[in-house]
Amino acid sequence: MSDRSNEGHRHHHDAEVANDEITILGFGSLLSIRSARLTFPTLGNFRLGRVPNHRRVFAHPASIFFQRGIANMDTLEMSSLSCEYVEGASFICSVFEVPNEGLSATRAGSNNNWVPSQAYLEREEEFEIAMVQYEELTSVADGDVAENGKHVSIRAGASASISRGDNSTNEVTKGVICRRSTDEAYVSLWGEDRFKRHYADYNVNTIWGWERDSGLRPCATYLRHCVLASWNYGDETDGDSGVWSVDGTGGHCYNSFLDETFLVDRKTTVREYLKQFPDVMTTEPPEGLRDRYGG
Repeated sequence: MSDRSNEGHRHHHDAEVANDEITILGFGSLLSIRSARLTFPTLGNFRLGRVPNHRRVFAHPASIFFQRGIANMDTLEMSSLSCEYVEGASFICSVFEVPNEGLSATRAGSNNNWVPSQAYLEREEEFEIAMVQYEELTSVADGDVAENGKHVSIRAGASASISRGDNSTNEVTKGVICRRSTDEAYVSLWGEDRFKRHYADYNVNTIWGWERDSGLRPCATYLRHCVLASWNYGDETDGDSGVWSVDGTGGHCYNSFLDETFLVDRKTTVREYLKQFPDVMTTEPPEGLRDRYGG
């Protein structure tokens, strides 16, 4: 998932004709409600969902990592998250609603007519913003049943089970998500000058053209942040839901992030990568970024 001061992935239910709310699908830092509230203080109905037929992958560099000084060109540790259409793949995401204030360029009630605002496009500049289906999930955690995903609190280490939500009403649930795009689309939308300032000036000549054998690696600060966010899923305190371990028994959100998130080769999982490079999780973010990248 992308990392922005207003990072988010948005969608709206067909039944919400007034389109007064946007539903966010978070697959990176927004997996933690504590992190999500830094961006969306008025969020509500925080819960889990699953995005089918999409793969979560560290496959492109993000300009913001260069701007913030956390990208490492020498080791190619500069990749952010995106998702891409892959039939049969899926991953768990966070789902929550925020007021639709300046996020949509239309007030039409149909998903087919929903388009992101210019401000939203600016925040997620390199992505294709696509409308996709997602599944509501239900959970049982510490004996507490969450009905149709209306309340989910799966803490790391808790005994929990997850199933698909009851969609007996046949309600179509779709969401807007930030998906893999192309360099050509970026230049067409923003121009060559912006590409130069945001990428070429940092000696990065492509956003989306990194081959599977390119050696591109996740930005270490961002990867650590996302792993901790998934480990602390739903924790509104200080993230004290146990001692993190790559071999630990965490919640479904955490296990999905480690096992359903891939490097650019589309083979290596985050769990496998962290076993190879454990220092990622022991290196603190720079002082000025500890709140933003603290999980």
